[in-house]
Amino acid sequence: MDRLVTKKKYAVIVTTYGEVEGVTIRSLWPSSRKILRAVTRQIVHIPEALIYFIADYRSTKHYFKWKSNRYNSSLLAINRAQTERLASLLALSDNVIFETVEITVLDAYYFVQPYLEETLQKLRFQYDGFVVVPMIPVESAFSCGVACQMVSEAYGDSAFLQVRVLRKLWDDARLHQLYTDYLFEQLSPVFRQHRELKVGLVLVIHGTLVTDRFGEPPALFTGLPETIAFFDAMKSIILKDPENIFYDVRQGCINHSRGGVWTSDTIEKALYDFKSEEYDGVVMFPYGFFADNSETEFDSRKKLDEAGFPFSQYIRCINDAPSFGKWLASKVLEGITTLNKLQCTIN
Repeated sequence: MDRLVTKKKYAVIVTTYGEVEGVTIRSLWPSSRKILRAVTRQIVHIPEALIYFIADYRSTKHYFKWKSNRYNSSLLAINRAQTERLASLLALSDNVIFETVEITVLDAYYFVQPYLEETLQKLRFQYDGFVVVPMIPVESAFSCGVACQMVSEAYGDSAFLQVRVLRKLWDDARLHQLYTDYLFEQLSPVFRQHRELKVGLVLVIHGTLVTDRFGEPPALFTGLPETIAFFDAMKSIILKDPENIFYDVRQGCINHSRGGVWTSDTIEKALYDFKSEEYDGVVMFPYGFFADNSETEFDSRKKLDEAGFPFSQYIRCINDAPSFGKWLASKVLEGITTLNKLQCTIN
């Protein structure tokens, strides 16, 4: 009789910032406070007494802006769909790792419930290990680096043996090609039918600090070299593609206003330069996010619309595209395999 194998149990946690659904001023308060404590405080000193005042001000501002524009965030719905697709793909996988491992796929968030740090703590003794999947390709202290911070706070020195956070997702040639194929698949027929048009592409990404308030290199990990390298790789593969219709590709960074000097290649600059150079049309694609959110489908898209080009198109984030799901599943399997091998070696 074959000996029964006791399988290890791993949890895969798909995570991102998270944005409030069913927006009210009261529902925005907790999220705003967590953002200030987890992100803003890394670059600007904010006394604890001011946290509530600033958070309440920001919440009120966001509430009226979103309500007046009838905007509702789709981020959580998209992330849940991504989580479900990933779970389905992993369940269908014939990877040899499943001979000894069971996987549960969950979603959690930095700034809305279910919170990532609470999920990690609650499930700590129910699973042999965790693979955390940040849905932002370039890590920094302001983006998926938040996940690393929360893992470190929850697990301390044992984190390396129990949790693997997927990193350097941006530095994968398969993602570059997947993005490029998706971009041209989504391109409006208008641009293909009128090849005489001078069309530019804005690749949108979250910006980062270049120098701190004192003009010095920031002490925290900003992801600046990675952001530059990711853009260079994407620009190169897009312009070389046989389907390419773009005269040029520009970086469009989304910046904050505090903490020092941020990346200069902003969305506003890219649109202004294209307008000055008499481009007929502009396409915008947020390649720095795996899921649409208020910064992409609301703020960035609004800037494109207001630029007033004769021809323009906003191409949504990769979201729950089937090709993206397959790629993400392969990255998760790599992460599980690596963590499992490490645990087997140590134990």
